Amino acid sequence: MSILSAAVDVLRCFSSTRHDVTVTDLVSLLGMPKSNASRLLRAMRDEGLLETVGDSKRYRPSLLLSQVGHIYRFAASLIDRADAVVGRISDEVGHTGYISVRRGTDIVGVTAHPGRHALRVVTSIGDRIAAFASSTGRALLARLPDDEVRRLYAGGFVPPSDTAPQDLDELLARLAINRREGYAESHDEAVRGVRAISVSVGDPTTGDEVALCISFPAAIVTPEERLAIIRSLGEGAAEIAALTRDPFFIPLHPSIAETAP
Repeated sequence: MSILSAAVDVLRCFSSTRHDVTVTDLVSLLGMPKSNASRLLRAMRDEGLLETVGDSKRYRPSLLLSQVGHIYRFAASLIDRADAVVGRISDEVGHTGYISVRRGTDIVGVTAHPGRHALRVVTSIGDRIAAFASSTGRALLARLPDDEVRRLYAGGFVPPSDTAPQDLDELLARLAINRREGYAESHDEAVRGVRAISVSVGDPTTGDEVALCISFPAAIVTPEERLAIIRSLGEGAAEIAALTRDPFFIPLHPSIAETAP
């Protein structure tokens, strides 16, 4: 084992519940000989990766690592992170993936990953669709309190189809379901024959919020595939939310995550 890989193993020992480590911890967690663990911790301290906790023999991550973490967080935008997740899922399932943002009562697609199936859904980047009548829009609207949603739609709206919310009360009812389940779904709403599943995530530092979406022809996806898409989107968004510390993130309901394949 190289000194670099050993140092990485030490850093992986830290977590939200383990803020510092000792030689004994490394022996237990990594199966490392005591003498090797002691030398490694001292070397990482001398190189500025770790620091000792007062006069004790406990070691914790240094200020340098904290600075690197902040740089990493701001080096990639929320859209970049979300697009990477959707791109991976789109490649796995073969269906079209989008990243969208909300602009008032509209949703605008900002990135897309076309599916590879013969039957696939394609929407032009930059096109605007009604937020209330799309899974991406409702995933983002669910992040708002109901009073703010009422203000957005104070003038009402005209549903584009029978499967879209028909009035404000129905929209609020669907948003309540979205908040409970952790995802939004549309079927034959803005686009006929198309089904879409979306989750949302935000970055409180920048104020940005995005929806991660997979869309597909409704007739070709099995119930098992649908659940797999929901789970993949939920897990990917949760990883981003943990990085951005998104206080409004809505995780998948445990029963949905557990029943998904």
